[in-house]
Amino acid sequence: MSDNEHFSVSRREVMAGGAATAAATAIPVASARAAAEQAGQVPTMPVAFEVNGKKVELNLDTRTTLLDTLREHLKLTGTKKGCDHGQCGACTVMVNGTRVNSCLSLAVMHQGDTVTTIEGLGTPDDLHPMQAAFVKHDGYQCGYCTPGQICSAVSVLEEIRQGIPSHVTEDLTGTMQPTRDEMRERMSGNICRCGAYSNISDAMSEVAEG
Repeated sequence: MSDNEHFSVSRREVMAGGAATAAATAIPVASARAAAEQAGQVPTMPVAFEVNGKKVELNLDTRTTLLDTLREHLKLTGTKKGCDHGQCGACTVMVNGTRVNSCLSLAVMHQGDTVTTIEGLGTPDDLHPMQAAFVKHDGYQCGYCTPGQICSAVSVLEEIRQGIPSHVTEDLTGTMQPTRDEMRERMSGNICRCGAYSNISDAMSEVAEG
């Protein structure tokens, strides 16, 4: 019998062995984590920051994202969980005036920061100009991505006002203008599955001109 025949293993056997090894490795880790949670030994940290003008103090699992903190701990469910991988922009909020994907940011990273969500921009009786423009120009359909779109749109106009360049900025010496190309490039990280992009652009243009 040749060495190759002696050591031959089928593809099915390789896959079964790999699955068994992975399961045997994962079970102790999962069991240890569950046991630690039940015993109250999960590492936590006090976090204090400002959300929509209000001081907030929480004691959080250090693995908690800013998105889950807003939705699950503060019940600010206007901020949406979309892909949970930072690829769709539905969870966009503003931190110290800068837009961030809250699903990719841990809450403990924001000690002392100022966070603004869609709830902090305006109310039904007193809409932010960008919210009013989205309504006027029908900048949404299902509405799921709209909170992130609006938070991002507000930040985009501020970026342009401050002269922060984008990949499509041509003149880096003059006063930056909120052109359609500038706004579209900067909003490219916010996905609208309903395809309301042209209406969103119209809404942003109206606010920029106002």
